Amino acid sequence: MKLFCLSAAIAFFAVTSASAEQLPAPEGEVLLTVSGAIENETADGVVSLDLAQLQALPEQVFTTSTIWTETPVVFTGVSLRDVLDHAGVEATKIKAVALNDYIVEIPLDGVSDQAPIIAYLMDGEQMSPRDKGPLWIVYPYDADPDYRTEVVYSRSIWQLNRIVAVK
Repeated sequence: MKLFCLSAAIAFFAVTSASAEQLPAPEGEVLLTVSGAIENETADGVVSLDLAQLQALPEQVFTTSTIWTETPVVFTGVSLRDVLDHAGVEATKIKAVALNDYIVEIPLDGVSDQAPIIAYLMDGEQMSPRDKGPLWIVYPYDADPDYRTEVVYSRSIWQLNRIVAVK
């Protein structure tokens, strides 16, 4: 019986570890860490991403008005969906966390390939923490009235630096 249990444990470990992927470690300053219910990792059970790694994912660009800016802004970034897929997120929601530990929950059933994005440029410039950076979850608010609600605005977290995937 002990041999059977040991064999079953080895088989389980082989199957579960085969699906996980070791991702390259960031070479620059880490801007975003993804943890929680994830399959992949860069090290220590998390996915850490620098600007170059974010920029290596498919780029999304749109111009939109926001309730926080005086004029429409061009946002450049990566879709939240692509970041979650890159990390191998297996969850129903995420907790997005800002530099000041402010947290918002975003259910994943409302995340598409196009929206929201994690913006790393605003009008072609990197954002400092004073300008809502270095990362900001934004939606194309002008593209759809469904993006102009209090709920969506509340999910538009700036100074993003961590994502925790929750089952």
